[in-house]
Amino acid sequence: MSDICPKCGLAKELCVCETIAKESQLITVFLEKKKFKKYSTMIEGIDQKEIDIKDLAKKLKAQFACGGTVKEGIIELQGDHKHKVKAVLVKMGFPGDTIQVR
Repeated sequence: MSDICPKCGLAKELCVCETIAKESQLITVFLEKKKFKKYSTMIEGIDQKEIDIKDLAKKLKAQFACGGTVKEGIIELQGDHKHKVKAVLVKMGFPGDTIQVR
């Protein structure tokens, strides 16, 4: 017997909660200068309640071969990946028009 999603009441195989959640996000990508002239790419605006932000950060770190962390709902990637993040997020299912790169 399959599990039932607590949010929508459908079977886990038919559940579309995460897809709907991805479409409603307003994501901002920007650079932040750290110590010793190092840059970090910051990704904010992802709702932690609807999307597993730690798993998303893990996938992004593997994609860009860099370190990073999640602090207060913001994904922080080491290095300047600001122009590449949008394409990767679109491949992961986020709509491109809701991702703003500053």
